[in-house]
Amino acid sequence: MTDACPKGFSSVTPHLVIKDCANALDFYKKALGAQEIYRSKMPDGRIMHAMIQIGNSFVMMADEFPDMGAVGPNTLGGTSTSLHIYTDDADKLFKQATDAGATPIMPIADMFWGDRYGQIQDPYGHRWAIATHTKDVSPEEMEKAAKEMFSKGNPC
Repeated sequence: MTDACPKGFSSVTPHLVIKDCANALDFYKKALGAQEIYRSKMPDGRIMHAMIQIGNSFVMMADEFPDMGAVGPNTLGGTSTSLHIYTDDADKLFKQATDAGATPIMPIADMFWGDRYGQIQDPYGHRWAIATHTKDVSPEEMEKAAKEMFSKGNPC
């Protein structure tokens, strides 16, 4: 019997729509250490479907197909989501990504919820959070630390 979720996948797998998916695949390999699993092209050269692996997670992607309502964040003028990467060394991956051309959105810092955390935006409009979990924090400790931080006017 076939499993409902294919081997190696999680229950939720992001699928990104990207203007210029081929260059984005190369960027993700350089910036985030992604491993390309495959790419499938349309006769006109656009990528119909591709997949990379970052750490133990898959990310699927495709070129824009505006006639089907599939457009990326740069075409839309922004994104309402971010992808979160946990890594052994957030500082190293953040630097690698910005050196490759990602734009820093939030610098790497120790956060009240127990992560070393920062955010970047890739050249294709997608936002990525990069983090290393550094300590376990109880919900009560997290709430107290958040109130202290925000009462000082520091939004992270």
